[in-house]
Amino acid sequence: MALLADRLARVKPSPTMAITALATELKAAGRDVIALSQGEPDFDTPPNIREAGIRAICGKFKRENGLDYEPTQITVSSGGKQVLYNALCATLSPGDEVVIPAPYWVSYPEMVLLCDGNPVPVACSQNNGFKMRPEDLDAAITPRTKWLILNSPSNPSGAAYTERDLREIADVLLKHEHVWVMTDDMYEHLIYDDFEYRTIAQVEPRLYDRTLTVNGVSKAYCMTGWRIGYAGGPKQLIKAMGAIQSNSTANPCSISQAAAIEALNGPQDFIPKNARVFKERRDLVVDLLNKVPGLHCPRPEGAFYVYPSCAGTLGKKTPTGATIRNDEDFARYLLEAEGVAVVHGEAFGLAPHFRISYATSTEELRDACARIERACRALE
Repeated sequence: MALLADRLARVKPSPTMAITALATELKAAGRDVIALSQGEPDFDTPPNIREAGIRAICGKFKRENGLDYEPTQITVSSGGKQVLYNALCATLSPGDEVVIPAPYWVSYPEMVLLCDGNPVPVACSQNNGFKMRPEDLDAAITPRTKWLILNSPSNPSGAAYTERDLREIADVLLKHEHVWVMTDDMYEHLIYDDFEYRTIAQVEPRLYDRTLTVNGVSKAYCMTGWRIGYAGGPKQLIKAMGAIQSNSTANPCSISQAAAIEALNGPQDFIPKNARVFKERRDLVVDLLNKVPGLHCPRPEGAFYVYPSCAGTLGKKTPTGATIRNDEDFARYLLEAEGVAVVHGEAFGLAPHFRISYATSTEELRDACARIERACRALE
């Protein structure tokens, strides 16, 4: 199976960017070139700033994940979502399949569909910690499988794959050489209870040449609105993703890039401090929800979400006489009865659950859990 999507053959790189890139190459080779091709001020971003961005990302991958990437193996986009979309758009042809462990971030299957691919959800039950078993991955792979998307720690469940988990997944992937791996490592620094974080190309170097390791500054660095995502991967893939980006957003905001450099290279001591606060909030929410009749809340390894089961509330009636038929009914009931907004599990591909983000104040979390308990005790 060819890596790149058929559509890529129909797309030409942005002419202005292509000419400018060629002019830059010729200048570097000593040619006398006057560049009138791109609408940019003649006051260029200082070279040290430009180079610092790529160096910061290469350095991050080496320092924190043991992965060696050259500058031509790095892409930077307007958020992690664009990195993922660029990769799918550059590689999926109609009918190609993408294996997605469920529960999953809501945008994964939608991006696959937008790129003419077929999402293949693999249910990962609460009994297995919301993590995909290697035998289930093996069963899901077909000759049309192009990608596995692996998100650890997970949004929405907070589940994180151990080194042993990843080795078992890697063993399956090594048997299926046509399958590529897209890792969404956005929550890698938000882990608890002495969990040791690993990403799959780090655990199994033989997968390095078919892995796109995706990350960003949104979560750990509290920079969601700055919209900087980045990835390391094979040159061929990164170049193809660049063709997509050159005709869409061109590049992420230069101000945000400068801020991201400081985030990656600057003081890191606030990250474990924040993680300790999130851990305290996690424990608070888990403990409080497990006292609520009809709910069961596992204790996740990372991120800032819990994914409780509301199976015990199904079939019960609200004070107004409505029946709770599914997790969407339950989420709507919480909002209407107590003013607590949660996301129902069906949206993430695994029901009957609901997602709570504990990335808010401890006081609000206590209040919200008290309201949830009041709502559940009112069911008959």
